[in-house]
Amino acid sequence: MIFQDRRDAGRQLAAELSAYAGRSDVVVLALPRGGVPVAYEVAKALAAPLDVFLVRKIGVPGHEELAMGAIASGGVRVVNEDVVRELGIPLSLFDAVAADELRELERREQAYRDDRPAPDVRGKTVILVDDGLATGSSMRAAIAALRRLGPAKIVVAVPVGAPEVCAEFQDVADDAVCAQAPPSFRAVGLWYEDFSQTTDEEVRELLAQQNMASGVA
Repeated sequence: MIFQDRRDAGRQLAAELSAYAGRSDVVVLALPRGGVPVAYEVAKALAAPLDVFLVRKIGVPGHEELAMGAIASGGVRVVNEDVVRELGIPLSLFDAVAADELRELERREQAYRDDRPAPDVRGKTVILVDDGLATGSSMRAAIAALRRLGPAKIVVAVPVGAPEVCAEFQDVADDAVCAQAPPSFRAVGLWYEDFSQTTDEEVRELLAQQNMASGVA
């Protein structure tokens, strides 16, 4: 089934998450920007607060696709010890790349959240939402970072994903919900009629709308 757009995908995904509806311990976190319209519909259906969880991969200079770590919302820093050790990466180089990524993360947090603090997820059930799972690298980094903030449970939720990646997240997260995992999956965008880029302004508007509705300042 092809989704009309991310909002449509979110409504369909929400139907798979009805067990989490109306619970005071549930927080919905979106991976920006594409995950936000999906997560908005999920949060609305579950009557849960909505926020973003920003993750920036720290790539090896010259081989940026290879992650030597990640930073995330809440001041979390994750080091991929295996990569750092195998490549002999000095801490000073890691710190320099991390500092660049931190500036971009802080810029985005300011753009999306203004001065509102990151949500306190300790002891909460966190539903981590994106618009799809292809390789799952951003979601893996998000989970590793989120674990350090002490949630009781992490649920990965996406409208569509590669079957083998969706299956892998059953072990990486505490639960994983892929509304669709088609054998013919090739790319997330192929499963949306409208896969246009989500803007910063749309992210801000959706966060404000849902948090007003759920009583979050």
